Amino acid sequence: MATSRALVIVESPAKAKTIEKYLGKGFEVRASIGHIMDLPKNDIGVELKKRTFEPELIVSPGKEKVVDQLKKLGAKSDEIYLAPDPDREGEAIAYHLALQLGTNARERKKIRRVTFNEITKKAVQDAFQHARNIDQNLVDAQQTRRVLDRLVGYQISPLLWDKVRRGLSAGRVQTVALRLIVEREREIGAFQPVEYWTLEALLHPEREGEKKFKAKFIGVDGEPARVPNGKDKDGKDQFIANALPNKKSMDEAQSALENAEWRLAGVQAREQQRRPLPPFITSQLQRDAANKLGFNVRRTMGVAQRLYEGVDLGADGTTGLITYMRTDSPRVAPEAKVAAREWIAKNLGEKYLPAEPNSYRGKKDAQDAHEAIRPSDAARTPESIARYLSDEQLKLYTLIWRRFVASQMVPAIYDVTTANIEAKSKKNGKTYDFRVSGSVLRFDGFLKVYEVAEEKKDEDDESANRLPNLDGVKRLELDELLPEEHSTQPPPRYNEASLVKELEERGIGRPSTYASIINTIQDREYVVKHGGSRGRFYPTEIGVVVCDLLVESFPYIFDTAYTAKLETELDDIEEGKERWTDLLNGFYGYFEKELKDAGKKMRNIKRLEQMTNEKCELCGSPLVLKWGKFGTFFACSAYNKKDPTSCTFTKENIASKPDLNTPEAQEAGDTEEYCENCGKVMVMRRGIFGPFMSCPDYNADPPCKTFRKLSQKQQQKPPEPTGEDCPQCGKPLVLRQGAYGEFVSCSGYPKCKYVKQNLIEGMKCPKCGEGDIAERKARRGNVFWGCTNYPKCDFTSNLKPVPKPCPKCKSPYLVEKVLKSGIYLECPNKKKSAEEEAAKKRGKKPLAPAASGGAQPTVVCTYSKRIGDAPPPPTPETHGPVAEKEKHELQPA
Repeated sequence: MATSRALVIVESPAKAKTIEKYLGKGFEVRASIGHIMDLPKNDIGVELKKRTFEPELIVSPGKEKVVDQLKKLGAKSDEIYLAPDPDREGEAIAYHLALQLGTNARERKKIRRVTFNEITKKAVQDAFQHARNIDQNLVDAQQTRRVLDRLVGYQISPLLWDKVRRGLSAGRVQTVALRLIVEREREIGAFQPVEYWTLEALLHPEREGEKKFKAKFIGVDGEPARVPNGKDKDGKDQFIANALPNKKSMDEAQSALENAEWRLAGVQAREQQRRPLPPFITSQLQRDAANKLGFNVRRTMGVAQRLYEGVDLGADGTTGLITYMRTDSPRVAPEAKVAAREWIAKNLGEKYLPAEPNSYRGKKDAQDAHEAIRPSDAARTPESIARYLSDEQLKLYTLIWRRFVASQMVPAIYDVTTANIEAKSKKNGKTYDFRVSGSVLRFDGFLKVYEVAEEKKDEDDESANRLPNLDGVKRLELDELLPEEHSTQPPPRYNEASLVKELEERGIGRPSTYASIINTIQDREYVVKHGGSRGRFYPTEIGVVVCDLLVESFPYIFDTAYTAKLETELDDIEEGKERWTDLLNGFYGYFEKELKDAGKKMRNIKRLEQMTNEKCELCGSPLVLKWGKFGTFFACSAYNKKDPTSCTFTKENIASKPDLNTPEAQEAGDTEEYCENCGKVMVMRRGIFGPFMSCPDYNADPPCKTFRKLSQKQQQKPPEPTGEDCPQCGKPLVLRQGAYGEFVSCSGYPKCKYVKQNLIEGMKCPKCGEGDIAERKARRGNVFWGCTNYPKCDFTSNLKPVPKPCPKCKSPYLVEKVLKSGIYLECPNKKKSAEEEAAKKRGKKPLAPAASGGAQPTVVCTYSKRIGDAPPPPTPETHGPVAEKEKHELQPA
């Protein structure tokens, strides 16, 4: 190992802190804090005229100081080791660092690349003994992905701005994931349930005192009983097994079984093995953490990142506890297998140890450099380090440790018994076939360490049954027939675990991209997730519109099979089998043609105006469906911009919004947000552009600078009961989230359209004298008060009216004004009317007196009375913590 001065660069400060202690003197470890170079934000940044596709890389805004500091340190160092993560993205970061630090031949000679799958002393020191050059194939694969995403995002997004709404964006892989969610929602909407009936018989042997058991009806005279259930995706007929189609068929079967002769036709006993599962790859870890721990993908990867980078273990110092967590390889290093086998033999016994170490193969039939996710030391049990870990770190580490140790154990063994039973009908002479299976765990094997999560039990799985001894039994006695009606259920909406599984099975995305795909479609408000930590995804109206437009206009680019094909080609680039420019040339040929056609043919949603059968509640004219800032809405067809007296009635299109009243959406669960880098619960902060979510370690040492923007519809909640009943129909009132904030309305909408208004008690409109005064909210979020007879009466006030007459000018009401000096009651006539002020600014004369045919000038009154103290200023308790450093930092809009 080098003894001269050496600079080591990693991505994160936490990783730097762990590595520095393993290298000792002569090494200075610094962090780049993620990527230091990227494509420019205000330009596509890819050469397209000559089709070279060369990216225009610049230093990422805000990273100039970091780069300058690393350059200075590099110039003083004899050697430079680039040690970002061992994947494509890490290789790209290393390449960008080399571009900045290796500005001449002498500097480039100093630069070497080191990688390690675990951050332990041995692994780190071994990596420095085997330093290598940067792998250009890995860099090209990552760069190609980045260019593909930029070409799609920067050239399709302007189309969406023009046709739908500004601020929308399109993503190459995210759109395909959105497509899966939208198509699943349509499957659910079009689903037609099929009725079917099942029958069980409660039986016991003729011998007295024998245990009763249930047998399932499976057919008649050897022919299986089944019910047609439509066709699958390939057009093949589907059937529901062991079922009858309707109550009539069930009644006939029950009638035939009255006084039937029941006999045991045969018993089969066999041994069944259940083999251990391989150690985790990224997608499997995300799914198991969701199913067993209730962690979302973001939280899982954040906690895993912290376990990988290192945790302070007291006397042992900061230690990396798991191997690198972004991998699709189940391969395990030989020394790790040996360590697991030693622990098993010592703590569980030789009977749990297979003769040879278990080996597993992934989708790629190759010995790639990556390993499965495993503990860095199998002897470091969860119990031995529990006091050093947070609750979430301990849960995830335990999951990873148990899965890995179990993967090197012997199979579990079950004794499975299957009994076939025949009931001979005396009425029609037919033989009704029944079957019962039972299994008993004879040897637990790997299940002693790891409990397998059952995503869905087979209907014929009766492993919980323990059958009575049936040796020598010929005849059986019927105790009871148990018919049950069922109906088929629609496919479930995707949750994070099932979406990751679907993406993996279809070959869409890679381990390092699953979390960002799921985060992006939520951040863009194309989907919402409801139902707690295991919540399901519902496409929003804007998500459905964007998905449909993109799939219609770009059928090839956003095809799921083509997206998977691109992933395979990216793998080929990584392995040196394909040139990156060849892939981009092939892609751009299709893309450019579809882009040109889309510019001419894409539907313009902004101009949507569709006549409906609904009638205006004010004037009775037909309503038209239009597109607005917050999606579709109904508007009166009698509205005319040029006629201020025309009908201005509008109402929200509730039917287009996700149905959040389903049981799965109402399921209670964890609704907290988690840092994607360290897994901690994020907190609300306030920057110069407003509130945002950030990691609690935002200003810690080392810092975690993860943040998340808060959008207009952030954290939209499902309707919440208020405990009140609707005065019009009697159904419960609920608190809803609307385009302009919260409001209370009838849960019976759209049949009952009652909306509760916040009225000023005891006050009628001072202009028309008929309507009440209600609180309103404008599009910008500001509150004002207006007449409930709008649009017939246009009275409004930006200050809250108070039903008290002015003691000076006898105005029928006062207004409440809140200033820093206190709360005041003022006369609305204290200042000249807005019309007069506006006229004065335009240099026009005031309106003529009423006698001359003009309007009467507004009375000016100076009445003002202080009635209370001003509300207290914002505090951390009311507005979240604000650090001093943040006041001078540029925060996201």
